[in-house]
Amino acid sequence: MNRLAIVADIHGNFRALQAVLADIAVMKVELILSLGDNIGYGPEPEEVVQALRHHQVVSVMGNHELGLISRSYYRRLHGTARESLALTRSLLSAESLAWLEDLPTVHIRDDARFVHGCPPESMTVYLFSPTENRLQRVFASYPERFCFVGHTHVFGLYAEQGGRVDRRKLTVGKLRLDQESRYLVLPGSVGQPRDNVNRYAKYLLWDRVENRIEIRSLAYDVQATVRLLAERHFPAVNARRLL
Repeated sequence: MNRLAIVADIHGNFRALQAVLADIAVMKVELILSLGDNIGYGPEPEEVVQALRHHQVVSVMGNHELGLISRSYYRRLHGTARESLALTRSLLSAESLAWLEDLPTVHIRDDARFVHGCPPESMTVYLFSPTENRLQRVFASYPERFCFVGHTHVFGLYAEQGGRVDRRKLTVGKLRLDQESRYLVLPGSVGQPRDNVNRYAKYLLWDRVENRIEIRSLAYDVQATVRLLAERHFPAVNARRLL
């Protein structure tokens, strides 16, 4: 496959996902992949799951999906996440819940690994500002040339060559990759971005022929999402994070 769209951390924000899917529709993308946390925090989880299924999105499991099926992990989450997941469960159909519960921990294709938290297959471990030693261990933990991860809601780009790891700047726009390096890429978040660029929905295009990635940023109806969060009694902090 030559061109893929990679989305992460939609978190039940259907309005943000709609903007992303509309943009993807004109990008001649062959496949859409989700890095998990499709639900949690946002007010429209059922609409999100139905859209992902309609568009045949290939998804891995995130820690919020894990919280739906693992009582022990659910108890480890902070209060806002637990309250949001309880509301999320009440808004999901049995069919959508079954789809979420059946997601794999990792997906591999085209010499690339897709995982929510940290390779090789963690749904729960974060990659916030990793040290060089940790990055070397992470790169050594999987054989593929590319790995795409979510969970942090921020951008990250790390290149490894000959055992040395370099941090590269990743922001909105296009970036050409070199042919010799292996890459670890964090594409930000669709539904709850924390990238310090703007509050727009973000996703990543990966052009394998051009050896290029692009972060795209889309405006959406934030206020509609905020209103629904209040109407459906989600924690107020979930709305503040969008503004």
